[in-house]
Amino acid sequence: MTVRPFVTHAILTAYAIGYQNPDAVYIADQVLPRVPVGGEKFSWTEYSLEEGFAVPDNTVGRTGRVNRIELSGTEKESAVKDYGLEIPIPNSDIEAARNAREKKLSTIDPERQAARRIKSYNMNNREIRVADLIQDPNTYAASRRLALAGTDKWSDYENSNPIGDIKDAMRSTLVHRPNTAVMGELVWHYLSSHPQIVNAIRGNLTNQGIVTKEEFARLFGLRRVLVGESQINAARPGQVANLQMVWGTSLQLLYINSDAGPDGDVTFGFTAEYGSLVVMRREDGDVGLQGGVIIREGERVKELVVAKDTGFQISGAVAA
Repeated sequence: MTVRPFVTHAILTAYAIGYQNPDAVYIADQVLPRVPVGGEKFSWTEYSLEEGFAVPDNTVGRTGRVNRIELSGTEKESAVKDYGLEIPIPNSDIEAARNAREKKLSTIDPERQAARRIKSYNMNNREIRVADLIQDPNTYAASRRLALAGTDKWSDYENSNPIGDIKDAMRSTLVHRPNTAVMGELVWHYLSSHPQIVNAIRGNLTNQGIVTKEEFARLFGLRRVLVGESQINAARPGQVANLQMVWGTSLQLLYINSDAGPDGDVTFGFTAEYGSLVVMRREDGDVGLQGGVIIREGERVKELVVAKDTGFQISGAVAA
């Protein structure tokens, strides 16, 4: 018997329930903003710190020559990668769903259903790529990372000092002060109610409660606070679901300039994007007995950290 990814029973087909991450919980596009590039391969120029802060003699005599300087830079190259998925849909599924809709028994469209599912899977994968890159301690210079342990973890409300830790981190990046805090839901769970944070924001009136992201940002002079709440199933196919948070127990303080790109200003990182979102529908005679269609969606991107010294990581910020 054919098993379809939707039901056609007159009583049951009014609703389709599927668990997935809501779009609002993804933060990858804000952590590493998308920047269009002109080809699959692209390059950017990295200028030396010494040149940026040099003080060349610029005095000019009445008839003397103006002092000439030369700018140097290191060209770095990269290339986008292709990411995508497709779902085959038998024509028999499409016809069955159409008949159910005509009889007012269902609103399900298998092709739209497939497109939504592919989008969700692709977004999960992108969130993981960005989270893995941003949360990797090796992404940061050795002098711009701190690992908390024991009672220093912010989940220990009695002994930890998140304000001191964050203030020290904020002044430890190179030239550009962080403007964005990036963390997982568990870190925010503890930070937003930490007595030291609540007390500082509420003006010594209380050390109990919950602060907002906006209040937290103002306290430390940040532009925004990004909290990743997406989850993935870490279990192997066929096993019971094992949901895990994509963003873990570290806090990242980053200088993110959404206007920067391969030839723009300094930013901790960006996502090079070549072309627009790929969305395809094509017929395939090899899908089922009556043929069918293929729904495909993907993108061509590359996530990059290009100025790691404008970021600071506090790992093990809370107990897992």
